[in-house]
Amino acid sequence: MIIATSSSPHTHKGSARNANVLMLEVLLATLPGLIALTWFFGWGNFVNLIWCCLLAVGMEAAVIKLRGRPVTFYLKDMSAIVTAVLLALAIPPYTPFWVSAIGIFFAIVVAKHLYGGLGYNPFNPAMVGYVVLLLSFPVQMTQWAAPATLLPEGQHLPGLVEAISLIFGSSNGLDAITAATPLDLLKQNSSLLLDQFHAANPVFSEANFNTLGFEWVSLGFLAGGIYLLFRKVFTWHAPVGMLAALAILPLFFYDGGSSASKGSSWFHLMSGATMLGAFFIITDPVSGATSNLGRLCFGVGVGILVFIIRSWGSYPEAVAFAVMLMNFAAPTIDYYTQPRTYGHTERKKVEIGEDEK
Repeated sequence: MIIATSSSPHTHKGSARNANVLMLEVLLATLPGLIALTWFFGWGNFVNLIWCCLLAVGMEAAVIKLRGRPVTFYLKDMSAIVTAVLLALAIPPYTPFWVSAIGIFFAIVVAKHLYGGLGYNPFNPAMVGYVVLLLSFPVQMTQWAAPATLLPEGQHLPGLVEAISLIFGSSNGLDAITAATPLDLLKQNSSLLLDQFHAANPVFSEANFNTLGFEWVSLGFLAGGIYLLFRKVFTWHAPVGMLAALAILPLFFYDGGSSASKGSSWFHLMSGATMLGAFFIITDPVSGATSNLGRLCFGVGVGILVFIIRSWGSYPEAVAFAVMLMNFAAPTIDYYTQPRTYGHTERKKVEIGEDEK
């Protein structure tokens, strides 16, 4: 007898941890990172997060309605809100409202529903939205606010009302509070030894242990990721694979800290979207690999690509590109990492005979 099942992700019937409960846990786990972003870079990410969530729910409801399906039933899984939150956390704090709206459209409508909805999308929706924005609006997507303590005398980060005005109104004055990210700065270094480079840039020299502000944001997402691991929302394989690759590869190109150095392992682990990517992006059960070995390979692949793109590519922040490239490879990874069938001593692939084709 053939039993038809719905697409992934699957859960046991009667399990208390259904899809919306898991999504709520993921949202809860993002709070430490969001708090750190708000503390060091102002209210921008919080305002954009609320805006993106409203857009995502509205767009998802409209598409579901057009598809003739029950709106409430599909909205309650909260996957649209998780996608919106991840995109809002990844973009610069004071990104204009129309830019984030375009990102949400591509994430929800194009990357998710045009492929059939949750469980059918081959690419991570939030990363599709991010890549579209980065390629289409490079100026807006590189206007990252400087940490509050590094602003010139007389300047301050916008309050809540000012942040709303910057995002939904005029962006005049935004240039006065923006600065290059640590990944951008390292990429532009061509003459200073790494120690000299760190001393010359306050975002490094005034940091506690890595890069001012960004270090605490990374720790926030790391704390959230550990919580999700403890709650068994996902397995350790993909995050450990990605972080291990980003810890090992820089060792081969550090060269003692010359001007050509690609940065230390600690720098790559605690900068940019590394921790957000490791625990909230590549653990997507739909667009990643499915077996434990496959997840490990998937994570390693993402880590390798992140380091390659950061070091020799045109974009310092490489997590979104790396994830999408590995989304392409996920079916192949699954094919070659099939778990051993119960009762067999080795993995076996099904061969289709000529009479069965």
